[in-house]
Amino acid sequence: MPLEDGDPVKQRGQRVNGKVSSTPRLGGMGDPPLQGTPAPDGSRTEAMAEGWEPGPALGDGDVTPGGAPQQAGQEPGQRGEALMAELSELVQKVVKSSSWWERHGVDISIIVCSFLLLPAGFLCLRSAQAIPFLAGVLTLGVVHHTLTVKGSHLASHNALTESKSWGKVWAIFFIELCSAFTAEQATYNHVKIHHGYTNVIGLGDSSTWKLPFLNCYVYMFIAPLAVPIITPLVALDLLRNVEWKAALRTLCCMFLGLYCHYWLLLHVSGFQSPWSALLCMLLTRSLLAHPYIHVNIFQHIGLPMFAADRKPKRIHLMSLGVLNLPRNALLDWSFGHSLISCHVEHHLFPGLSDNMCLKIKPIVSQYLKQKKLPYNEDTYTSRLQLFLRRYKELMVHAPPITELVGIQ
Repeated sequence: MPLEDGDPVKQRGQRVNGKVSSTPRLGGMGDPPLQGTPAPDGSRTEAMAEGWEPGPALGDGDVTPGGAPQQAGQEPGQRGEALMAELSELVQKVVKSSSWWERHGVDISIIVCSFLLLPAGFLCLRSAQAIPFLAGVLTLGVVHHTLTVKGSHLASHNALTESKSWGKVWAIFFIELCSAFTAEQATYNHVKIHHGYTNVIGLGDSSTWKLPFLNCYVYMFIAPLAVPIITPLVALDLLRNVEWKAALRTLCCMFLGLYCHYWLLLHVSGFQSPWSALLCMLLTRSLLAHPYIHVNIFQHIGLPMFAADRKPKRIHLMSLGVLNLPRNALLDWSFGHSLISCHVEHHLFPGLSDNMCLKIKPIVSQYLKQKKLPYNEDTYTSRLQLFLRRYKELMVHAPPITELVGIQ
């Protein structure tokens, strides 16, 4: 499944008569800028967006949220950097005191267990009885989303290993072979843009998730079923923006992953018709597509949005523009803590694994509340009701730009 993307070249949020107009689109990204080159808004891409580094995070803007009073003699920008540096130091102590099992082993074991469940899933589909067959569909669906969502997400942030070389291998495996998407574009769009410019209009504002021509109920409940079909089609379009060698590798991996799934259904699960095998592929690959779409829009859209030239410092940006959902056993396993109950922590420290995000959650929440910064939390049901009630405002019309004023 594709990860979130945005377009740093074409600013989608423009002021028109004092308002903001937005033209969301599904589309590709250009080649990523060289490391250290200025970002589209004139600042440098946040160092924290690629991997967690202790110390102050880079950022721009001189605004702080009202409710976070400044220390005497401190500029607003310095206040944000000082807060991020202090929080980073607290988190760094936890990371350094954690074992390899806590940093990587727990999440790797979940992925390994998912692989071990694959034979049982395919064999259950051989049964003519309803209960074993449905158990096979459920097993393969959960395994698929664990590999394509949790595995791809961790691999894109190089959170599965401390080796950059192996990190690239895992990114290709999970994103291209398992998810039928392009690793370069997924990593650039998600890590560089979405994390570097979270809730910034025209960049990381999640507008690529919007399909304003669709009815509310069609988008929320029917369209997700098409995610397994849309994903490789979008990937093929994005391949125009990568080198031919990478594009060829992606095509081979996508074909191999899809064909292996199809072949196993025919020769292991015993499907007699190609169309029945393809239908089963669609069913298992879209089993958790609804929460996948919902989670991606619930945790950012509807929260404060910012202009590129007025975005606050990193700690304020992430505390204002990111929301945590409650823990859920199924989604925690399939999507990972960093996408569900620890999304704020993940955006502040994206290089950490799901298990480490869960471990630092009490520290981050306590720190933000102590400093009187927002720590957004809401239930899945509450967000669903909100989006059904205000669908046009949130998913069709352009989001308003939030102006923050520092309190001296």
